[in-house]
Amino acid sequence: MISPAKILFYLIELINCYAAVYYSNFLFFYLRRTFGFGEVENLLTAALGGFVYIFAAWQGGKLAQRYGCIRLIYVGCCGVILSLALGIIFTTANAQIMVFCLWTVGVCFIWPALEALISDQAGAGLAKMVGIYNVTWAAGGALGYFTAGILIEKLGMASLFWLPLGLTVIELAILPFAARCLKKENNYPCAAEPLIPAVCEADAKRFLRMAWIANPFSYVAINTVIPLIPSIAEKLDLSTGMAGIVCSLWMFARLAAFAAFWQWTGWHYRFRWLAGSFLLLIICFFGFLMAHSIGLLLAAQAGFGLSIGLIYYSSLYYSMNVTENQGSNAGLHEAMIGAGLFIGPACGAATLYLVPTAVGIGAWSVGGLLCVGFSGLLLVRHFK
Repeated sequence: MISPAKILFYLIELINCYAAVYYSNFLFFYLRRTFGFGEVENLLTAALGGFVYIFAAWQGGKLAQRYGCIRLIYVGCCGVILSLALGIIFTTANAQIMVFCLWTVGVCFIWPALEALISDQAGAGLAKMVGIYNVTWAAGGALGYFTAGILIEKLGMASLFWLPLGLTVIELAILPFAARCLKKENNYPCAAEPLIPAVCEADAKRFLRMAWIANPFSYVAINTVIPLIPSIAEKLDLSTGMAGIVCSLWMFARLAAFAAFWQWTGWHYRFRWLAGSFLLLIICFFGFLMAHSIGLLLAAQAGFGLSIGLIYYSSLYYSMNVTENQGSNAGLHEAMIGAGLFIGPACGAATLYLVPTAVGIGAWSVGGLLCVGFSGLLLVRHFK
């Protein structure tokens, strides 16, 4: 049975993910329309956010471990609210980029703390807790992308700031109740079942390293695709609202993957599942960016979302399937995501800048990078 505290933390997670997707994914439409940002500028902005994410998430995990997860969520929410308020006040291009960086720091204090709280004292129920966590944030992300384009068309671009700000205030209002419930549960703890040792310690560490390699490369693909969606929408003659609907399919596919792999655990510590997902990711990445019809775009998104679902799930589950330092491990898991958020768009921007006339050069360069990541996965697999 899920405790009241965890239910409230799942609710905070759902709201936080919706707000994060609403702001961060559609920021690139805002930058393109307001300041004339092209593909290179949007990719560089995404790369800067990813660079900040690496260090903010890494430190966020450490701070959660040292000072407590609840405190860090308070700090993170306040940071998000402050950054979005500044985004409303300061409307220059440089100010918006700085706002994006400050917002990233705030979010990176929230995610590792939530992951550690969800996994705390889960014992043998860890797979279930992580499964619900993944389904919850994926649902928030998919709904966010599906509805954000339509809402922005109805409410105006200013809603990019005030709507996520208001949602974060709601998170802050829920947090004291969650903290009180958690305190009561800690005062009267139930006997937690020990973690089930699915594999020997050496194999568990190797799978954790492989997942930490695969996950950032999945975010290399994600954070290369998202800044380019305005360009894809333009190529296929899609409005902002229609782009949000059509290009959200991969998020729903990821949600379906999370739900499936939560119920079926046969993929745990199975190399062929992780490797197969990585290969599918590479194929669908090219299909996503080079689709010349909506049908091909939808098919590529389906495989893209399914592959990302298993890769992310592997990273988080293997990170949390430990008896201590869950906060620090959550921070490292998020920092690996940050590495992908930085490397993908940075590589895409560099190649577009250096060879601007080559057709599809950004996709090919990032695709090559994904192949390098797959080689690294094989290397770790065969060398203990």
